[in-house]
Amino acid sequence: MKIKITTNGNVIKATLNNSEAAKDFASFLPLTLNLDDYGQSSKIKHLDKPLKTGESPSGFNPKAGDIIYFAPWGNLSIFYKDFGYASELVKLGKIEGDISILKTSEELKATIEIVK
Repeated sequence: MKIKITTNGNVIKATLNNSEAAKDFASFLPLTLNLDDYGQSSKIKHLDKPLKTGESPSGFNPKAGDIIYFAPWGNLSIFYKDFGYASELVKLGKIEGDISILKTSEELKATIEIVK
């Protein structure tokens, strides 16, 4: 499923995978979120409702551009730097374009929506 993330007038295209968690996340869209910087590696936001993770792997090794869900905290995370393996990370999808607009320590207001 194709989505777009719009922030500061810039659009980033991404694809969600076919996992139960990604499908559940897609059901929340469109969403407008204030994304906080986390560890100078990702933008995060706590979701109002936990995602269904079903048969997701027990962990993941995210790379720059990965969109993930951190189950224990209920956070959506969009990585702009590679990160080491962490348990309970669930990959939702991947950004297909330039992620440089995410590389700021400032909060970003972003709208995430399905591309039709």
